[in-house]
Amino acid sequence: MKSSSEFHTDGDRGTVEAVLGNVVDAKFPARRTPQVKEALVIGEPAVRHFEVVAQLGDGLVRAIALESTAGLRRGDAIVATGQPLSMPLGPALFGRVIDPVGRALDGGPPIVGEERRSIHRAPPVMHRHLTETSPLFTGLKVIDLLCPFTRGGKTGLFGGAGVGKTVLLMEFIGAVMGESGGKAVFAGIGERIREGHELWEEFREAGLMDRTVMVFGQMDAPAGVRFRVPHAALTVAEHLRDHDHTDVLLLVDNIFRFVQAGMEISAMVGRLPSRVGYQPTLVTEVAEVEERIASTVDGAITSVQAVYVPADDMNDPGAAAIIEHLDSKVVLSRSMAALGLYPAVDPLKSGSRLMDPAIVGARHFGLAQRTREVLARYRELEDVIAMLGLDELSADDRLVVRRARRLERFLTQPFKVSEVFTGRRGVSVPIEVTLDGVEAILGGACDALDEQALYMIGALPDTVAPAVGRALA
Repeated sequence: MKSSSEFHTDGDRGTVEAVLGNVVDAKFPARRTPQVKEALVIGEPAVRHFEVVAQLGDGLVRAIALESTAGLRRGDAIVATGQPLSMPLGPALFGRVIDPVGRALDGGPPIVGEERRSIHRAPPVMHRHLTETSPLFTGLKVIDLLCPFTRGGKTGLFGGAGVGKTVLLMEFIGAVMGESGGKAVFAGIGERIREGHELWEEFREAGLMDRTVMVFGQMDAPAGVRFRVPHAALTVAEHLRDHDHTDVLLLVDNIFRFVQAGMEISAMVGRLPSRVGYQPTLVTEVAEVEERIASTVDGAITSVQAVYVPADDMNDPGAAAIIEHLDSKVVLSRSMAALGLYPAVDPLKSGSRLMDPAIVGARHFGLAQRTREVLARYRELEDVIAMLGLDELSADDRLVVRRARRLERFLTQPFKVSEVFTGRRGVSVPIEVTLDGVEAILGGACDALDEQALYMIGALPDTVAPAVGRALA
């Protein structure tokens, strides 16, 4: 497929009728009204891309801009390409940072792919989906224990601003890509330029960039660019899955910015808002992205998506529309972050559909359930402790509180990506070591140990649980 920019001398010509911010109305001959999702281009003085979002009648269409509209005027020539927006594909993409139409953002040479493919594709047909599920252990204790990621599935990292979503995502990237040697596609939606540059540098320093494709639509980009980043990133991931028959890691930071870009576009094209000001097409737009993330007989796409939660409200329609499609949900807690319990994963709100004894095993499932029960009882007792003190509890409840506090601290963990800030060496903990530690704490082996000795460690000390046979990390 040709690049949409290659059509600026061909195709049906129209004229710009109105420029409304990042929205353009264009008039074409009535016999050739461009289709919705068709690419339009203006070729002079520089190529600018547009995408049709509505047909207004009699050859008049409304399109969103993928570049700044500064300098456009009524009467300017615009060309209907007859094609949707497309992405270049092939080995030339690895190690590069591109936008949703395949233009280089890293200062490198233009990208020439083996082929180009539309960024709009249907999900794989039902009979090609794989139904087998298996856990993808990350070396992160609290996640592997309570809400394991799904290999070939979708995981969401939920949280408000400043609770550690991006840091947790980066730690996961290093843990999985460092061990598996797989390939990754990173979709940066609405990233600050500073954050995007830091991420690019971190990938290069870690030696991961030669196996990664980065697709960015940064915070200063028009809404149309941010809105099409996940579609473009998915197009690359699907090609790796279907053409190279490889498993792909699709990383999205932040999928909520995609929802916000859709809200902006909806307002610009004149749609009436729905609940809480969201676009009426919210559920459909999210589904168009999430349903394409699938494992087939050709390969698997494993997706981890950071999700900003407005006002920490998990019932927000934007967050709720995303949750419906996920296999695992990791909810980050502001109260735990305030206590310094990192990763600040809320053990009672997080979960995974893999938490089944038939999948993770009876021992893992049982320890996870007992951990949730102890922590839930501790949460119930916190108000009583605040008002009356710990000594007013029964002996059994005091024991629950003692073990719950030790569990909370044991499930903290120093990250490799934050070593320079914390001064603590990052650790990765195998699932069996995590289970041994949790079992020891629940069994009372750590009751006499100062709870602070369990904070930010890997395995339990040998002196506490000799059977574990591991030293402090």
